[in-house]
Amino acid sequence: MIMDNEKNLFDECQRTMRLLELLQRTNYELVQVNGQRRLTAPEVTAGDWKRSKGTEVFIGRLPRDCYEDELMPVLEPVGRLLELRLMLDFSGSTRGYAFASYETQRIAREACARLNGYEIRPGHRIGVVKSLDNCRLFFGGVPKDKTKPEFMAELTKMLDDITDIYLYPSAHDRSLNRGFIFVEFKDHRAAAMARRKLIPGKVTLWDHEIAVDWADPEPGEPIDEDIMER
Repeated sequence: MIMDNEKNLFDECQRTMRLLELLQRTNYELVQVNGQRRLTAPEVTAGDWKRSKGTEVFIGRLPRDCYEDELMPVLEPVGRLLELRLMLDFSGSTRGYAFASYETQRIAREACARLNGYEIRPGHRIGVVKSLDNCRLFFGGVPKDKTKPEFMAELTKMLDDITDIYLYPSAHDRSLNRGFIFVEFKDHRAAAMARRKLIPGKVTLWDHEIAVDWADPEPGEPIDEDIMER
């Protein structure tokens, strides 16, 4: 038991040293907040980066003791990596998955093509696929007599980073909505935080109990960069 503890302590010290070397080499910033470790490039830390849809990839089947010092050398060669988010459990170990945001959609696609099935350790292959990057939540059972400005005013009291609200008029009475809305957030993380805040218990708007969940992708999503160039 003592030898195991000594080995774990040694491994942790080695990992810390590798992380410090990584931060010094890249000038990235590493913070831990809300159950995740977030490694960000200097332009992200400075606030000069606007997240774009289609630039994030999901990395799964990670060893539970795999951290940024081991992931970055795998992810970096594909192209400019702006953010790496590693999900943690209550013990501080990883949950076995992470999200990586690249500079462009093209680099993100290249990462999926090159790294899906990559053998990060002998006999251990990771999965790398495009992140759903869903920024929109569905609210069902909302009052039909409320307008978009009223929904915006009410929802921004309890949720952060809302960028837009979509509602559709009733076919029978265009002064009413159809009883559901789509709420869009600035990014997937903001939408996920809002969903996590709302899902555990009953959610009410103007004394109406409503249902909240992820929205399916809607028409009008941004066109892929490659298509725009054709």
